[in-house]
Amino acid sequence: MQQIFNFIFKNSNRLLFLLLLGISLFLTIQSHSYHRSKIISSANFLSGGVYEKINNVSEYLNLKSQNEILAQENAKLKGLLFSLKDTTSIPKLDSIKGLHSDILVSKVIHNSYDSYENYLTLNSGSLQGVKPDMGVINSLGIVGIIDDTSPNYSTVISILNTKFRLNAKLKKSNHFGSLGWNGKSTGFVQLTDIPRLAAIRKGDTIVTGGQSLIFPENINIGTVYKRYTNKENHYYTLDIKLFNDMTNLGHVYIIKSKNREEITNLENRRKNE
Repeated sequence: MQQIFNFIFKNSNRLLFLLLLGISLFLTIQSHSYHRSKIISSANFLSGGVYEKINNVSEYLNLKSQNEILAQENAKLKGLLFSLKDTTSIPKLDSIKGLHSDILVSKVIHNSYDSYENYLTLNSGSLQGVKPDMGVINSLGIVGIIDDTSPNYSTVISILNTKFRLNAKLKKSNHFGSLGWNGKSTGFVQLTDIPRLAAIRKGDTIVTGGQSLIFPENINIGTVYKRYTNKENHYYTLDIKLFNDMTNLGHVYIIKSKNREEITNLENRRKNE
């Protein structure tokens, strides 16, 4: 306490000056509208800048949760699109449980693309309803097929795996073939056994075919880049430039077909007869 009194006594002139200056400024501001408006404007500028910085930090910290929300909404929309037969009749979102496909949201936590047999790892597993042979896509197109699961994780056979096979077709004509990867470029896959009657041009879109029980029909895959003729069977082989950058994957959607098990059981019964 004594130190405080000593400080005030030693600096009494300065403190008195500051006090009188403050009183004069206060009186000036109160008696002149121009000065008052400038002070208020300056205060708002400073406080607004602080609030903006705080808001920017808050938005940055909430990016993860916002991305999760957007991914969930996209999953619902994709489920609707996969189940529509009449695109002029849009069902309500609350009816998604009755559709042909359920969509599970997940995220790629490991991605290999430098070998002949590439796999992905997702942060969703059997506890989240993931099972082998479910299709995996993202907003651009095909990613792969679920291979195996643990309680909280799953592995995916990448489309960049020489063991990967899928029925695919030309979107404009419905001519279909077998999609696979020759193990060369990460940006291209190959579509084989396309009939030579098919009119094919560079840039034509390739989508999933209707014979797959894993993927809904008409999911994007890529575009025609080159065309070759197989000398043995005289069918076309097409180099397909993928829509997806398979070296840069984030959120994905796992497709759970509700009809797959019923169709498979029916076909197996017929085989056993």
